[in-house]
Amino acid sequence: QVQLVESGGGLVQPGGSLRLSCAASGSMFNMYVMGWYRQASGKQRELVATITSGGTTNYRDSVKGRFTISRDNAKNTLYLQMNSLKPEDTAVYYCNVKTIWAAEGNGYWGQGTQVTVSS
Repeated sequence: QVQLVESGGGLVQPGGSLRLSCAASGSMFNMYVMGWYRQASGKQRELVATITSGGTTNYRDSVKGRFTISRDNAKNTLYLQMNSLKPEDTAVYYCNVKTIWAAEGNGYWGQGTQVTVSS
């Protein structure tokens, strides 16, 4: 079993930066995909970025060039560096980990951390 705890959210002005962290504990898969999702108020949850156990990354178009997903294997921690933040980035951000064979949306989830981008 895997437990995920997100942190690092908060209030930031447009153009600012935040770094989200997701600390994982418990048993970890050998071959996995970790991802950041977000859900804005009144909207569907959407995938922001993923990174595989092999280091392959993917981003949704709206965050390309602004967000960077990374991990520290020694610390079992996933990160999302968010730069040039926009109001439309406002959402609750969730960490997810699943095996590479599982369907998207399956696996384990963190509790979420609120990111608010506003003047």
